[in-house]
Amino acid sequence: MQQKPAPQQPPARVRILDAAHELMFTLGLARTTTKEIARAAGCSEAALYKHFASKEELFIRVLHERLPRLTPLLRSLAAEPGRRTLEENLTEIAHQAALFYDQSFPIAASLYAETQLKRRHDEAMREMGSGAHMPIEELTAYLRAERELGRIAPDADPFAAASLLLGACAQRAFAYDSADTRPAADEFAARLARTLLAGISVAAERT
Repeated sequence: MQQKPAPQQPPARVRILDAAHELMFTLGLARTTTKEIARAAGCSEAALYKHFASKEELFIRVLHERLPRLTPLLRSLAAEPGRRTLEENLTEIAHQAALFYDQSFPIAASLYAETQLKRRHDEAMREMGSGAHMPIEELTAYLRAERELGRIAPDADPFAAASLLLGACAQRAFAYDSADTRPAADEFAARLARTLLAGISVAAERT
């Protein structure tokens, strides 16, 4: 009887990202080392550095490729404002943001216990043009584009609105981290979007 060929392993880059995601989520970013990631991925640390320059770059790639797709969503909406209704867009943003912070909060929270490590991490993020503030800037750009189309009130503050929406999503992840349950992401997103919309939309969008 002919033996079936052994299933092929995923490419090294995929294995490294999968291992990094799992370890960062369970151990936290501060306690996860590139050596542990390489071991879990079944490759050498030298092989890891062929694909990723640093643990910080790995962290960014995990955020972009293994967590809910918040940044691509915000960029696509900013590039094409006016698509669908504001309520639909804000609800989708809030839903993705709630899921994103649910998963990213446990990864990054451990940094705050080690001041020097967090400082080095923040410096590396700035050098790579990344950081926790980026979703706020992306959402601000989208809301500003909608304001220019006249779908948001001319006196609305896009930065403040973006900060309120994303801040609420991040706070949901933080406040309910140790609770038995947290508000369901879909219902939370819909309520948050409706409430924010009531404050920033023009009259035609409120009907």
